[in-house]
Amino acid sequence: MVSYDREDLASGCIRWADLTPPDWRDRNNARIEQQKSGGRFEPFEKEFTRKDGSRVPILIGGATFEEGGNQGVAFVLDLTERKRVEDALREREIQLAAARRELRQMIDTIPIPVASYSADARRDFVNAAWKQYTGLSDEAALGTKWSVVAHPDDIAGGDKMWRDALATGEPWHTEERVRRADGQYRWFCIDRVAARDENGKIIKWYGTAYDIEDRKRAEDALRESEHKLRQIIDTIPAHVVRYQPDGAADFMNRTFSEFVGPGVGFDNLGSVVHPEDYPERSRDWDMHVAAAEPYDIEMRLRRADGVYRWHRSRRVPLRDANGAIVNWYGAGHDIDDQKRAEEAYREALLELAHANRVATMGQLTASITHEVNQPITAAVTYALAARRFLSAKPPNLREVDEALSLIVKEGNRAGEVVGRVRALIKKAPARKDAVEINDAILEVIALTRREAANNGISVRTQLAEGLPRVQGDRVQLQQVLLNLIINAIEAMREIDEEERELLIGTRNEPDGVSVEVRDSGPGFASAALERAFEAFYTTKSDGLGLGLSICRSIIEAHNGRLWASPNVPRGAIFRFTVPTHSAAAL
Repeated sequence: MVSYDREDLASGCIRWADLTPPDWRDRNNARIEQQKSGGRFEPFEKEFTRKDGSRVPILIGGATFEEGGNQGVAFVLDLTERKRVEDALREREIQLAAARRELRQMIDTIPIPVASYSADARRDFVNAAWKQYTGLSDEAALGTKWSVVAHPDDIAGGDKMWRDALATGEPWHTEERVRRADGQYRWFCIDRVAARDENGKIIKWYGTAYDIEDRKRAEDALRESEHKLRQIIDTIPAHVVRYQPDGAADFMNRTFSEFVGPGVGFDNLGSVVHPEDYPERSRDWDMHVAAAEPYDIEMRLRRADGVYRWHRSRRVPLRDANGAIVNWYGAGHDIDDQKRAEEAYREALLELAHANRVATMGQLTASITHEVNQPITAAVTYALAARRFLSAKPPNLREVDEALSLIVKEGNRAGEVVGRVRALIKKAPARKDAVEINDAILEVIALTRREAANNGISVRTQLAEGLPRVQGDRVQLQQVLLNLIINAIEAMREIDEEERELLIGTRNEPDGVSVEVRDSGPGFASAALERAFEAFYTTKSDGLGLGLSICRSIIEAHNGRLWASPNVPRGAIFRFTVPTHSAAAL
């Protein structure tokens, strides 16, 4: 223990009194005196000096064999290991104390109320945030029930949750109002969980409370906003429907619900679509959903009373920040009255266009008469010649045959003129045919040739070869050409005869075939050019102002465009384009 051996003891190198360090000798001597007087001394701790000068902690105790004797026995225990353990424990306690201080500081720094409870739900700790919010001291907070700071309306529910938690040991969550130091109540989100020992027994409960007052107000405001928005959507005089990303409907506003009537839900919404419209519209909708493209549609929907009415609807996707579709929204409105009005307008337009054609043909009476008289006069001449050939001795049958052939030819020619006139003045529904536009132009020029000649107008054509056929109604397109040519002829009456030129041309364009009527008349002033196509606007003293308006309506009905521009240096240009026939486009 003190690093000496027997030789050191035998040689006298070791002395009992010298083993005790000087700073321990007074206490040591006191114990010796105690032994002398009492025959024993109680064990006590001291130190011995080792041979190398270091110290060793020991526990020593002793007694004499007889009272007043100078012989006895003592025991000495080495306390080095115990002291090392004690030092380690003291260091651990210091560390634990520091950790507890740090943990307490951390919990007190947490900006939300934190509390702990005993196994029977008595509060035994609250952090600084808890005390600061409630205004209660440690003494006032510890051991009190939660109801001391809970809203009166929430106490019963909170107590029940505590009882249930104590019975089951399960964590619990609630939202309650908690009184602040100034008496104001604010909503908190409260969680409490149990801590258990190694045997699963509950030894503590820990709870946190998080202020959600602002969230609650935001939620209330959002609900109020959603309620108002729902009211607005429900009172919109249009049909509003929401669809899931896959295109399935999951919401309809009140206007639409009242339109379709009871018994129609999201699972049978397609039943209100007219049977003739449903297959195509359903297929188109699926295609637009797959392509994530907006969808515009017109279809007939069954009203609650069983009547089908036309509706126009547009559906667009709503996307999140990443571009993914969250929902589709559709808005539609009843266009049945509009459809009927458009149909009535189309019928009126057809009537007006027919009347306009008839009136225009009336203007061309002289030209038509001339066109018809020419083949008739020629036929009469050939008939007289045939009679002379038959009266000859002998009859000249070869000449008779040639004359009769010419009579047939001129008769067919007269029939073609009459047929073209009848086609133009005939009242018939619009058609969508493949039209050879150059042939149609030449027929109109033939009808107006006499009118142009009587007005001293030179007519030229620049018709492109190899044009594709256009899609439309031949008669209506010829009416447009007829109007434009007659307008040009009338416009050029005011200028010198030698300057009167009319050029009609065609071209193949990317968006179809264009037709151009170019005159050398006085042209339009800029203000008049802008209003040329307005209904009832005219620069003629005897005009109604409907011709160009009808022409534009016809061309737009053919999905084309009609416009006017100045002809440099003098005159006006009217040009229209119409799309090619689908078969020609292929």
